[in-house]
Amino acid sequence: MILIDQSTKNQFRIFCQENKITDMEIAVKYFIVFGGLNIKIDTTKPLLELIEKHILNDYTNLKYEITTICGGYKVDQAILTGIAQGDRRTTTSFKRAFVSFEEGNRCVEKIIDRGIIEIESSQHHLAKKRGDDKIAKKLLFTAPFLRFWFAFVSPIYKGIKEKNYKEFFELYENKEAEFGNFIFEELAMEYIRDAFAQDPVKQFGRYWDEKIEIDLVAKTTSGKIIAGNCKYINSKLKKNELNKLKEDCKSIDLNVDIFVIFSKNGFSNELKSQKSETLKLFTPKSFKLLLA
Repeated sequence: MILIDQSTKNQFRIFCQENKITDMEIAVKYFIVFGGLNIKIDTTKPLLELIEKHILNDYTNLKYEITTICGGYKVDQAILTGIAQGDRRTTTSFKRAFVSFEEGNRCVEKIIDRGIIEIESSQHHLAKKRGDDKIAKKLLFTAPFLRFWFAFVSPIYKGIKEKNYKEFFELYENKEAEFGNFIFEELAMEYIRDAFAQDPVKQFGRYWDEKIEIDLVAKTTSGKIIAGNCKYINSKLKKNELNKLKEDCKSIDLNVDIFVIFSKNGFSNELKSQKSETLKLFTPKSFKLLLA
């Protein structure tokens, strides 16, 4: 069963509870693929081994369930693949699917009604900017597993259906690193909502325009502005990550009270020395709060 009726936070909590995961680094790594797919997995086994066992070898059954949820219309499937493989912007997704903007919008409305994706708008108002109609909206999957399926399985289904996984493993190896960052961002946003319990977050999301992208922007009840970036990469983040974030915020006139940076693999000593009430640094270990 695919959990499209649960928030990312609830999916993560269910995933960790069902699989008895207490190590948050492992939890994030496996959740990126299996999040929202309500099955039990053995996280002591390598991720690729589990993908082969639970997804590729079970392609026919999963395909039936996904078709039941998503419908079998090829254009819808093409748009979902475009979302999963691209930058999530409507315009980009429609181009990847080779459909017009009008047809793409009609398909998106149907897919949203099915609970598979949601529309996301840039948080321009937090930078005291009016929404720009030229800035494409973005689309996001309601379950990490569906995003994985349409990024890596659906586009090359013929080989997988015939139990030939060579093309899949090549595609996944090339895209794995960048693919994980979006779910890491989603978990980071859920964490920020919980972490600021004494001054609750009332608005949050991402900011983007034609030049700038900021992974996380939020406003608390007291009016404090939070801005942050998330990097799901194997190297430690350095001070230039903070400098770039500050420059981006300054360029859009976003007056930030608290900067937050999330890193898969920690931070340089120079960046750690900058920690203060106005700069908070987090790693996957912080996500234990989401299980409370």
